[in-house]
Amino acid sequence: MRPSAEPADDLAGLFRAYHLELVRLAAFVLGDVAAAEDVVQDVFVRLQQRWDSLAGQWDPLPYLRTAVVNGCRSAFKRRASLLQRQAAAANEPAALPPLTAEESVLLSEDRRRLLAALAALPQRRREVLVLRYYAGMSEAEIASTLGISPGTVKSTAARGLDALARILEELR
Repeated sequence: MRPSAEPADDLAGLFRAYHLELVRLAAFVLGDVAAAEDVVQDVFVRLQQRWDSLAGQWDPLPYLRTAVVNGCRSAFKRRASLLQRQAAAANEPAALPPLTAEESVLLSEDRRRLLAALAALPQRRREVLVLRYYAGMSEAEIASTLGISPGTVKSTAARGLDALARILEELR
């Protein structure tokens, strides 16, 4: 969802223009709106620290998308590590944290099933599918964002869709 007018050349303008789109992207990848907001906030904080060296010399949206995907990867690693430590302390298998009451109300049953199916996919497949079908990125843009070849994007998307269809069928 791109804004109709060009974003301002300043950091605040970029934030206004792309914040919501980036939070949605991160929320689909992470399955958690609060964590998505944190990732996007961190991206803009890091961008602000480097603003003088970047301003005017780059295309901001691909850069921001890549930074958000990388931030999601880091968030997954932190979450997995925390869950493993908690599970080890409780001597129980690790589980994903439950949705908040607000998230439960906002998410429809179909959307919850889709998010659960996406969460069950391997990370790379989930990222490719979200970038392709939610963010509407081309194979070349996805390849650039994730640092993989366009052929890998194609095969990963095909495998991801097949797996997603199987998982959704099981959830019915």
